Amino acid sequence: MREYELEVLEQYDVEVMSTRKIRGAFFCETKEGTMVLKEAAVSDRRALLLYTLLRHLESAGYPDVDTPVRNREKELVSVSRGQARYMLKKWYAGRECDVRRETDVLEAVRNLGRLHQKMCWRDISGHSAGDSFRIQDAAVDPDFDPELCPPAGRHLKEEFLCHNRELKKVRNYIRNKVNKGEFEYLFLKYFENMYQLASKVTKRLEDSEYEGIYRKSLEEGLMVHGDYNYHNILMLPGQERAGVPAMATTNFDHFHRDVQVLDLYYFLRKVMEKHKWKESLGRAMLEAYAEVRPMSQGELEVIALKAAYPEKFWKTANTYYHSNKAWIPEKSVEKLQTSVLQTEEKIRFLQKIFTFFL
Repeated sequence: MREYELEVLEQYDVEVMSTRKIRGAFFCETKEGTMVLKEAAVSDRRALLLYTLLRHLESAGYPDVDTPVRNREKELVSVSRGQARYMLKKWYAGRECDVRRETDVLEAVRNLGRLHQKMCWRDISGHSAGDSFRIQDAAVDPDFDPELCPPAGRHLKEEFLCHNRELKKVRNYIRNKVNKGEFEYLFLKYFENMYQLASKVTKRLEDSEYEGIYRKSLEEGLMVHGDYNYHNILMLPGQERAGVPAMATTNFDHFHRDVQVLDLYYFLRKVMEKHKWKESLGRAMLEAYAEVRPMSQGELEVIALKAAYPEKFWKTANTYYHSNKAWIPEKSVEKLQTSVLQTEEKIRFLQKIFTFFL
């Protein structure tokens, strides 16, 4: 560990026994338990929101989260001599969720359902059952502010319309380009089908129950993890919680108020891309989540619509547009082709699982 990081650790009331470098952070074994020190990519206000949420999850029976540790000055963020900002968090000895293991995947989905049951800002701010937490937490945390509120997620219609405009902008740019390469010709070849799909999904969204679900989610303070993927789920071998295999859920930095099944969509997509949108696994994932947190038909349609949108095609095109277009890496061509292939696989999957047609 570098001198700066060692100095940061001295700001905490912990006795460090050993440290080692891990991906983007420092793993610390202390007498107070396993912890991780990493640079803080959040503001002080955001750090307080994060701390408040994770303390609530712990008190609500969801203990295995990476709650920040306050330093001797009772601050959540510590500053090094070089003015770098760090957070020390609780951590766990376990392995990442393995997407090749169906048992891992299904347990991670059930874990997400249990997490969503606890992620309601009303329960934290004191508007309902959270009053007891508010009083208890305020007693040990004078900085707790019940008026704090996480931001709202972007409305899907706004997101889709913005992506649609950007796709047309890229198409117009490439049409007017004199020297076209393989990427540009492939983009123009695929554009019409992908844009028609994007437009149909946007129109279907307008006619769906999404608007009501979104508004209700914001009003009730329902929250999403924001980055629920297999890197942020640790399987804790040999441990159980109420007869369920223990898992730690980490890296809540992107949590916000939104439609909760968007977390499920994101995890589903990440897993399905590894399994070429295997129907039986996808169906099992949806059923596993519904065992814990039942879904309405409207929520299922939201998942289908988000999955149907050709997001990877848009993302590849948008990256191209904002890059140095004098030299297009071969990988960009591969990504464009893969995005089209995966879109076709997704649509077949949605037709089978959701009976979803556009």
